[in-house]
Amino acid sequence: MILDKKAILEYQQNRDPYLMIDYVSEVEPGKYANGYKVLRDDEWFFKVHWPKDPNMPGMLQIESLVQMAAMSILTMPGNKGKIMYLVSANKLKFVKKILPGDKLEINTEVKIFKRGMASFEGRGTVKGQTVCQAEFNLILPEEIKNYNMKN
Repeated sequence: MILDKKAILEYQQNRDPYLMIDYVSEVEPGKYANGYKVLRDDEWFFKVHWPKDPNMPGMLQIESLVQMAAMSILTMPGNKGKIMYLVSANKLKFVKKILPGDKLEINTEVKIFKRGMASFEGRGTVKGQTVCQAEFNLILPEEIKNYNMKN
């Protein structure tokens, strides 16, 4: 399954300027999602982080990983258009600055998805070099409700 920006917007709720993925080049629902974000010179965050040394803030790098990972769950039958929430992130690593003009390649893998809770690993690369990585957990509140669990 391949998703352009228009299709991405059908599957998840983030919108510009907070949409941190441009293209899903490969997704196997319930298993993984890969794609990219092209960092345009006019991205809103480059103007403020930092004006004399513009680079993508670390937490927006993680948000890119999270949004891509969510696509692997939201493309499963019955999940299109639902909301997923980030509940924890671990082992965050920021290796290199992401600059205007860079293409952030994003690779994510579902480690576990059970009863509305998912664990992932994600990695971002630019020109083949790792720039960020993390492990994180997302929840699908609508599914958690089916198990009478507190969210």
